Amino acid sequence: MEIHHRIWRGWSFFMYLCMCGAICESFHYSIPEEKKSGSLVANVLKDLKVDVKELPARGARLVSEGTKPYFQLDAHSGNVILQDRIDREALCGQKDPCILLSEIVLENPLRVYRIEVEIEDVNDNPPQFFKKEFLFEIPEQTKTNARFPLERAQDSDRGENTVQNYTLSPNDHFRLDVQSRSDGSKYAELVLQKPLDREANARLFLILTAIDGGSPKRTGTANIIINVLDNNDNAPQFHQSLYKVKLMENSPLDTVVTKVEANDQDIGSYAQVAYSFSQVPENVLSSFKLNEHTGELTVAGIIDYEEERNYEISIKATDGGGLSAYCKVIVEVEDRNDNAPEVTITSLTSPLPEDSPLDMVVALFRVTDQDSGDNGRVVCNIEMNLPFLLKASENSYYQLVTQQPLDREKASEYSITITATDQGSPRLTSTRIINVQISDINDNAPVFERSTYEMQIRENNIPGLLIGLVHADDVDREKNAKVMYSLLPGKVIGQPVSSYVSINSETGNLYAIRSLDYEQIKDFPVTVRAVDSGSPPLNAEVKVRVVIVDENDNAPFILYPLQNGTSPSNDLVPRGAEAGYLVTKVVAVDRDSGQNSWLSYELLKATEPGLFSVGAQNGEVKTLRPINQRDTFRQKLIIGVRDNGHPPQSTSATLTILLVDGFSDPYMKMVDIAKDEVVKEEDRTLTLYLVICLAAISFIFLLSVVLFIAIKVQKRRKFMESSAMNFPVGQNFQENGGDAGAGSLSRAYNYEVCLAGGSLSSEFKFLRPLFPVFSVEPAQNQGVQRNPAASQEVPSHAAEGQLMNQVRI
Repeated sequence: MEIHHRIWRGWSFFMYLCMCGAICESFHYSIPEEKKSGSLVANVLKDLKVDVKELPARGARLVSEGTKPYFQLDAHSGNVILQDRIDREALCGQKDPCILLSEIVLENPLRVYRIEVEIEDVNDNPPQFFKKEFLFEIPEQTKTNARFPLERAQDSDRGENTVQNYTLSPNDHFRLDVQSRSDGSKYAELVLQKPLDREANARLFLILTAIDGGSPKRTGTANIIINVLDNNDNAPQFHQSLYKVKLMENSPLDTVVTKVEANDQDIGSYAQVAYSFSQVPENVLSSFKLNEHTGELTVAGIIDYEEERNYEISIKATDGGGLSAYCKVIVEVEDRNDNAPEVTITSLTSPLPEDSPLDMVVALFRVTDQDSGDNGRVVCNIEMNLPFLLKASENSYYQLVTQQPLDREKASEYSITITATDQGSPRLTSTRIINVQISDINDNAPVFERSTYEMQIRENNIPGLLIGLVHADDVDREKNAKVMYSLLPGKVIGQPVSSYVSINSETGNLYAIRSLDYEQIKDFPVTVRAVDSGSPPLNAEVKVRVVIVDENDNAPFILYPLQNGTSPSNDLVPRGAEAGYLVTKVVAVDRDSGQNSWLSYELLKATEPGLFSVGAQNGEVKTLRPINQRDTFRQKLIIGVRDNGHPPQSTSATLTILLVDGFSDPYMKMVDIAKDEVVKEEDRTLTLYLVICLAAISFIFLLSVVLFIAIKVQKRRKFMESSAMNFPVGQNFQENGGDAGAGSLSRAYNYEVCLAGGSLSSEFKFLRPLFPVFSVEPAQNQGVQRNPAASQEVPSHAAEGQLMNQVRI
């Protein structure tokens, strides 16, 4: 298709330059009729003065004028071949010469040669008489040398092949005189050479033979019957021997052409004249009729100026006695504007490239009109507001050329109406519509739907996820409109942009190659190029901004106090602090953005819930009430920090607050000890070991108490049994019992073990006994009564401290 377009572009570009001399030569050839299909007409290489290889290269073709192409050009040999058998009589009738017109068109450069092929007549038709018998009535007293015209024989052939001679069968009374008309046709007359005698021979039979000049000769015959009549003194006489009339073509039927009149001076039946045609061709008989009684010549068929421009009619007037007279009527047919112009397209360039130069020949056509004079003079034009112009050339040729630049995107096709109008009255018009396709060239770059694009994608996306679509339109067509997409090189955080996104080259879909992190990159630009498939290709670029949408994928981070356990810190609060005292401030941040980074604080757990509060928005830790001496020295707070994302993320911070009386050195040392305890408190394994040890010690302690009580009960039972056997039961028993109740008995003590969280030592508080314990002494000591008050031991604070130190050890 591309090669075809280039060929047409090439020869069309030079058509206008060569047109002035393009149609300047004509060649004449001849071929006999009735030749078989495929017969050689002529070889045009010598006349065209071109090499045999140039014909196919220059797109040689033969364009026939008329509806049926009889000839074909073989571009590989230069032979003009007959395509179909030609009957000259059917094709041209009586026209002579019979010529078929064609044109040979050569491209690159354009030249048009006129080819005239004359169809030569062959003797394929015999002469024929209109009638097979002709009747003559001749009086017996007719003088010798009297002439009697005979009907002509018709022969469809022309020239030498038509009727050239007539012969008459041998007889004693008549001879035949053959003469020629002005048009060269032959006709015969009977000449009386011996008087007739009705009594001797009342009827004669003769044979008239028409002979053509062909080879071989063909003949046609007709019978002549002569009736010999009695004497008739006067023959009819026409008023004039020649009538000239003009008749408009296409005259309606029965239109009176003329009226011939002949008079006879005889009387009776000899004076009655009858009119008839004499020696007229078949076309006269088909076009006219003659009233035998009145001599009126009227139209009986179609009168066509283009078929026959004049008629020569011989009319015979015969009286009742058989005498005849002759006259001639010449009918000149006047042309009427009854043929509309005809437009014949010789060449047409379609499709036409939209970058065609001005004055490029688009079409070459010829306008003809079969009428004559002004009726055949034609003016040709096209409608206005078209980028084309008509230019007249020689031999009624017209060129349709470009006069404005073409743009397929504005108009991809033109329907051009060629109007041909003759100058007759009334004027006749014919139209011919030609369609010119405009072929596309790549003159439009792709255009994106938007000047810039912004696409959003949520972070932590799945690799290969569709981000969005870019689309560019190209108003060209076919491959010139096929758009391919690509990414231009670029950097995103030091890495190629192609490692982040990819694009579908056909659809323009933009995909994420990797999972994106909003905290790493908020957005990045991508440049997309759209390139069409034309030659040369055209492109367009567009900026695409890829915006990463934040997800709540980061928990709040505590900046202060640090929670990594490497540098624990304690906040000191004086015991004299009042309500609303600012203890410290928890500082946290969130790497997310927007509402995902909005943080709120709350107190999750506290040693004394009602002592401290945390600001929900600022994280400030303040006292809710004044601190008193009963509040625990070490306060532990767990502060929760939560963001506002969906779902929310949270973390917690642990604060250790020490309640001190002041900020002197001794307290600072306690703080240091407390810091060590905090460090140890963080060691959960050590705490587990302490709990296990405490449980073991408690178990051993309980076991020891149980054993101790069991031993005591056992000893008392033995003592009671021995007392019952050695001592009588009486009044002294009551005293002993009373002494025993008030005596120095072993006392039970309540021990409270307090283990501070995170502490490696345990603190025991030695309390006074909750109830007296009586001990049984030997019998010899029963008489001695002890003072219960004196026997009750009250440990001092120093003893308690010593005991605590021992427990710690």
